[in-house]
Amino acid sequence: MPLYMDIHDVPGATLEEVAKAHMADMRTQDKYHVNYIKYWMNQKNGKVYCMCTAPNAEAAEAVHREAHGLVADRIVEVTPELAEAFMGAVDPDPNGAAMMPGNGDHDPGIRTVFFTDIVGSTSMTQRLGDELALELLAVHDRIVRHSLAANGGQEVKHTGDGIMAAFLSAASAIRCGMAVQRELGRHCAENPGQPLQVRIGLAAGEPLERQNDFFGSTVQLAARLCAHAQPEQILVSNVVAELCLGKGLGFRDLGEVPLKGFEQPMRVHCVLVPPAG
Repeated sequence: MPLYMDIHDVPGATLEEVAKAHMADMRTQDKYHVNYIKYWMNQKNGKVYCMCTAPNAEAAEAVHREAHGLVADRIVEVTPELAEAFMGAVDPDPNGAAMMPGNGDHDPGIRTVFFTDIVGSTSMTQRLGDELALELLAVHDRIVRHSLAANGGQEVKHTGDGIMAAFLSAASAIRCGMAVQRELGRHCAENPGQPLQVRIGLAAGEPLERQNDFFGSTVQLAARLCAHAQPEQILVSNVVAELCLGKGLGFRDLGEVPLKGFEQPMRVHCVLVPPAG
């Protein structure tokens, strides 16, 4: 059955009120063959995100309407992999609320999308041959996946010459990127005949964006920043930099940068990666 994510704009709502509404959904859902699985709440910004399986979006909406009248402002079909990666693969509490790992508060509803891209992957294969190129790809995958696990990131998919991932925390995403660049630097120093460099791009946003697109523009921006980055560089959107204020991370403001697919130039920052200690 299709999986749906919806967003409610409910300024001033309390955790208790949202939990009560979710329980009302669960009492009503069987009538419409819907299963509301869990929800996330950004209490500060007055937003609630609900995940459910349903025959169609109309059935999911009907449950909300009959149960409590709080119909979603937007609803979109998503894949389980994207939903769990972007919203966090955490089990809900007895009331259906999904919590941030290691945190007693509800999920803030902002996600950071992370891309890596191996520099010159096509020419690397032609120059080194398939066998060695595959070995270097395996090195990249091992380093990136180790850093994702250490920093709370979740892999969304492998892109062939890179990895796409999602983070609950923008600062954790940047620290992951820094760790990746440091580890690749060590690998290259220890294996001078096996050059391996990556670009990294990060952008952040809310799950449901304009035109009911699930992270559409945020994913696109992160990918474009990755493509625009120089070898061994980490580029981030202005939102990511702002989310990291006071986190002890350094940036260089690159100003307004034109990026393919965006009508207006985007403000871009380069992460300052301290040398390995």
